[in-house]
Amino acid sequence: MAASVKVLALGSANGSIQDLFAKIKTIDNKHGKFDFALCVGDFFGKLKDDKPVEDAGEEAEDDISLMLDGKLAAPIECYIMQGENPIPDAVIQKFAKTGGELCRNVFLMSKSGLVTTASGLRIACLGGTFEPNIFSTSETAPGFASPFFSEQTIDKLLSNSLTKSTPASSTKQNYKSLASIQLSSSSSQLVDILVTNVWPPCITDFSSVPLPSSPSSKVGAPPLDDLCRRLQPRYHFAAGAPIGGREQQPVFWEREPFVWDDENGNCRVSRFISLGAFNGPPSVTGKKQRWFYAFSITPESTAASVQRPSNSSKNPFTEIGHRKRPFQEIQSSPGENFIFGDVRQPMKRSRIDNGKPPLGYKCRRCDSTEHFINSCPERQKPPEGYVCRICNTPGHLVRDCPSSSQNAVGDTGGRKPKEGYVCRACGNEGGHFLDDCPVITQRGAGGGGKRGPPKEIGPDECWFCLSNPNLAKHLIVSIGEECYVTLPKGQIIPTQSAASSDRVSLGNGVPGGGHVLIVPITHYPTYNTIPPDLAPPIVEETEKYKLSLRNFYAKHSCHPVFFEISRLNARGGKGVHAHVQCVPIPQSIKSENVEEAFLSQGRSQGIDFEEDADGALRLSAGGGGYFRVDLPDGKKIVHLMKPGVPFGIQFGRQVLTNLLGFPSRLDWKACTLSEEEDRADAEEFKGAFGPFVSWS
Repeated sequence: MAASVKVLALGSANGSIQDLFAKIKTIDNKHGKFDFALCVGDFFGKLKDDKPVEDAGEEAEDDISLMLDGKLAAPIECYIMQGENPIPDAVIQKFAKTGGELCRNVFLMSKSGLVTTASGLRIACLGGTFEPNIFSTSETAPGFASPFFSEQTIDKLLSNSLTKSTPASSTKQNYKSLASIQLSSSSSQLVDILVTNVWPPCITDFSSVPLPSSPSSKVGAPPLDDLCRRLQPRYHFAAGAPIGGREQQPVFWEREPFVWDDENGNCRVSRFISLGAFNGPPSVTGKKQRWFYAFSITPESTAASVQRPSNSSKNPFTEIGHRKRPFQEIQSSPGENFIFGDVRQPMKRSRIDNGKPPLGYKCRRCDSTEHFINSCPERQKPPEGYVCRICNTPGHLVRDCPSSSQNAVGDTGGRKPKEGYVCRACGNEGGHFLDDCPVITQRGAGGGGKRGPPKEIGPDECWFCLSNPNLAKHLIVSIGEECYVTLPKGQIIPTQSAASSDRVSLGNGVPGGGHVLIVPITHYPTYNTIPPDLAPPIVEETEKYKLSLRNFYAKHSCHPVFFEISRLNARGGKGVHAHVQCVPIPQSIKSENVEEAFLSQGRSQGIDFEEDADGALRLSAGGGGYFRVDLPDGKKIVHLMKPGVPFGIQFGRQVLTNLLGFPSRLDWKACTLSEEEDRADAEEFKGAFGPFVSWS
């Protein structure tokens, strides 16, 4: 049996990073050695733009700068998360560059991430805080620039829990070999440790341990109840206050353990611990809140059989509690999800009279009961000289930027879109954002029996997710840090038949055919829906692969045509999985001939291309549909999709098959090969392409 792992869990640091590291060293010397530390809750504290409290001002900024510059390191490995505040911009940028490693021994876990330690412990993280008005209306999972999590954030965490991640010291999936991909799918969503900033409401049921305070309303965030049922963490650490609200301080509270019984009679024990803040104020009794918790845990794969603890209580997540109907039962009705089974439906928003919040609601920023936090005047006031880092214009904070996909929260506060913006739901130009569209509002109200919001396509149905056990992994030819390259099924270029002589005579002798897809490893429906704080490394590696393919094809007297369809598909779900197709064509076919082929065939089908390609791509930021072609000479042409106007998904393939003289290869299904032939193409391409991706 493997040795147990010794873990130190810590409460919110609130920007006192240097002092916390010194304390960790003292504790480790006295009670260690610890394998690693988990820092729960707010590690960095409030941003300067949010008018931080005195103890999180210039000193906190100095600590952050020292840490990011490598001048301040933790004494042991520390894994940190997002609490109730946005992450500082400098930290987000470092996260985007390194995938999570902020300095030696400090790793930032993603907002909905799963990491696996070297010893095999599975640690799930849900960062941010809960706001009902935002949770059920956000169109995409918010990134670190937003302090909130959404329904999509939780769905992404549940999706991530179906994969086996690499050791947490890298915090990145490791798909460096086909063998590792084959082993990347997990048969269970269960985790060893869950860290969140907020409490699940059910957690207080059946507990005889008194709460540190007497809340006037139910504690916690209702969506966490279902998350806990799915993940069944053996240890669950939280740092937020039980009542919620930024005026409340994190408290220490440890309930009795409880048990999950499976159909085989096995016993799985869970423990919940809420931690106070480091250097936080004393409790109402005058005692200092306990802010750290040391424990040992054995990886489940090697653990011995577990006995039911003598002090265990009923399971609050499976037993019917003594309280009134749970909040999530009032807010939503159960439904079947094609990935996770019985998953809650989007919560209905509370009834609002005259646009005011329901009774008992209090704005977390200014304590007003007259408006939601989204429309708080204090929230919308940037400090003097502040410039939004997304659109580089003053007048609003980054979280209010109309150009950011982070702000699809269903309440734009009356802001008008930029000139040229077209609502994807009704086709109105410049009048309103998608979230304010009357068509969407009517659908949400159930009017006319129209379809509701599209469902996300998850990893077990997505053709391109590496965690999908049905993915054709034998076609994968290169794997980077953020993206992978694969041959498609039924590629345009003929390879294993007599028709392959046609491509050779045409001048296309790329080994294995050469038609490939560049696919981000993480599931995003389109490139323009990747959160801005997470997009740079994905886009950068996509461009690296494009350059490598360009150089590779040149060796074989070819040059590439890249094309990408970006569309949120209301029928099949919110898009599928972002990818770029790349097809090699002989250098004898000039770039201007390729452009004319797209333009002329586009005109015949009512597909027009924008004069300003870069401007069109900016207009589509946040999820607008587009079709993009990168021509052999590097020029881009872009078509913006219009609501209600169909766009053939095979348009790009149609143009290129006609251009290359292979019109019979328009239907990819008619071009599929046996698995043996596919493997032969993949091996031939991979062997020739390998030297051109030495950077990966």
